[in-house]
Amino acid sequence: MLKTRLTERLGLRHPIICAPMAWAAGGRLAAAVSAAGGLGLIGGGYGDADWIAQEFRAAGNQPVGCGFITWSLAKQPALLDLALSNKPKAIILSFGNPEPFAKRIKDAGVTLICQVQTRRDAAHAMACGADVIVAQGAEAGGHGQSRGTLSIVPEVADLIAKDYPDTILCAAGGIGDGRTVAAALMLGAEGVMVGSRLWASKEANVSQRMHDTALSATGDETIRSQTMDLARKLEWPKQYSARVLINEFICRWHGREAELIAVADEEAAKYRAGWIEGDPEKSNTFVGEVVGLIRSIEPAAEIIERLMREAEDLLLSKPREIVSQA
Repeated sequence: MLKTRLTERLGLRHPIICAPMAWAAGGRLAAAVSAAGGLGLIGGGYGDADWIAQEFRAAGNQPVGCGFITWSLAKQPALLDLALSNKPKAIILSFGNPEPFAKRIKDAGVTLICQVQTRRDAAHAMACGADVIVAQGAEAGGHGQSRGTLSIVPEVADLIAKDYPDTILCAAGGIGDGRTVAAALMLGAEGVMVGSRLWASKEANVSQRMHDTALSATGDETIRSQTMDLARKLEWPKQYSARVLINEFICRWHGREAELIAVADEEAAKYRAGWIEGDPEKSNTFVGEVVGLIRSIEPAAEIIERLMREAEDLLLSKPREIVSQA
């Protein structure tokens, strides 16, 4: 097994966290990841109290956590109390200032995880008391910014070593097989957050059509865009865009954002209908560049075991192949 400070601090068998993907990461997926030795997180998304309560129940007795889109949580702060009442193993805050919520989480004795996309935001999150920092690269599916995983992870690792040595670092963005897990650990991370690869699992709340579309795609067929947020009339801060598969909707509206805003009411209804139907052309498939490494939909436990086994084998064997012993 791969033993890191993440596994020791959180009592995990494997240094892997399931990304709290809105809607896709429900209680069933979170429970499966935790049962397999990682940390499963329910995706609190844009804030539906009934759905969050339902998914905590679906997780049963497994120790799971919950994730929130921070700027959205600020509009419905009572959702944090709902999550904390379910005694989560961790709360993760992404895409916004964690300061208004950090004390409540810490006072409840719950691990605070903050996902960040810049060094500046990493420093701020740690000053707010984050126990775990997830440095997310732009390769990731869903929302993020522009830094690449290969550079942001070691930069944040250096910051932690210098100023916040008790903080644990995880990497996100492009993590989808044993090679990428091993690479993240070599960059200075002590764990990984996996989104797209676990999105492509049997336990994820994803339509068959979207799964099928993703299985035939490559990383070249993804794009970062804000069109889906404009169509959904979501008030995302301008610095964030989302990585999705290129599809009919993207081809129609990407680059024509002003026109889209003008017809947002009509397009929002169309997009919502496409999402409910699981239509990969009329709504969006939120996956990262790692989609090009995904060729099957499997149980989450099998995915995790393979990722960890491959990473361990590489970390044991590859250095001996590369470094001369002469």
